[in-house]
Amino acid sequence: MNKDLIELDGAIGGGQILRSALSLSMLTGKPFRIHNIRAKRSRPGLLRQHLTAVAAAAQISSARVEGAQLGSQSLSFAPGAIQGGDYDFAIGTAGSCSLVMQTLLPALLQADQPSRVHISGGTHNPLAPPFEFLERAWLPLLRRMGAQVEIELLRHGFAPAGGGAIALQVAPSVLSPLHLKAPGAVHHQLATAMVADVPGHVAERELARVGKRMKWPEQALKGIWLDKQIGPGNVLLLEIACEQVTEVFSSVGQSSVRAEQVADRAVDQARHWLHSGAAVAEHLADQLLLPLAMAGGGSFSTTHMSEHLSSNIEVIRQFLNVEIVCTQANERALRVELRRR
Repeated sequence: MNKDLIELDGAIGGGQILRSALSLSMLTGKPFRIHNIRAKRSRPGLLRQHLTAVAAAAQISSARVEGAQLGSQSLSFAPGAIQGGDYDFAIGTAGSCSLVMQTLLPALLQADQPSRVHISGGTHNPLAPPFEFLERAWLPLLRRMGAQVEIELLRHGFAPAGGGAIALQVAPSVLSPLHLKAPGAVHHQLATAMVADVPGHVAERELARVGKRMKWPEQALKGIWLDKQIGPGNVLLLEIACEQVTEVFSSVGQSSVRAEQVADRAVDQARHWLHSGAAVAEHLADQLLLPLAMAGGGSFSTTHMSEHLSSNIEVIRQFLNVEIVCTQANERALRVELRRR
């Protein structure tokens, strides 16, 4: 038995446990085995986007993999050296390009040469960060830490059709700690409703709801009508740019959900964050953890301890000798601090 093999229980969360484990395994060279993958989800086991992430991680690190089949709830992964270069990964469904990209990026920052990566699939998914979140919220913070990364949206891709694509350019980079105490004053806000092969009144109703509830002026409300061939698809994005942080909240439209409900989901997220005074909201919090751990330190405040944040902390502790301390900053915010042991 390999005493250095890290054993993980995938039942403590969803696919993020697997993605974080893949990233950390490539970074540290430590092999892992995970059981009960997505055991508590309605469709347990590996889906197409998870298999793409595994295959992509294996390709850039020459890894040995066992259990990489559709629906599998167990997987073993033993990486080799990280290799930069040109890569093209196709999910084959509307599975999230963003989640595959986030799996690979930490390792590519420590590759032996620059990389160019093309990923096709879904770009605006109900349970994944949309492209605009990566571009305007997540990557700017990584660049402040020293990451040399560029990302481009090549084609929109909505569920169930997919057909979208993103391009990523990464140069080897060393990350520095980042400390975020508060977002600072708001200096820009924008609501964007995108529709493709969906009646135009859907976007208008979503924007009207945002304007009413957020009290944003008409010039902060923007409708975008995409080519019908891309659709059907609809996503609402709320971008709030502050002095220290930009947040992007999203809600994906569905045929059975009224436009006002789509808007309310995004508005509720945004208002919860704004009222908390925390530096970052729920999703940006758990996605900052791994880069901060790579940098050897950092801190931020967030709204609460989410399932993703909790499970990501547990996985990082398995691979890295880093201390992660969570304390209640006040009744509305949680402080998270990372430092080397």
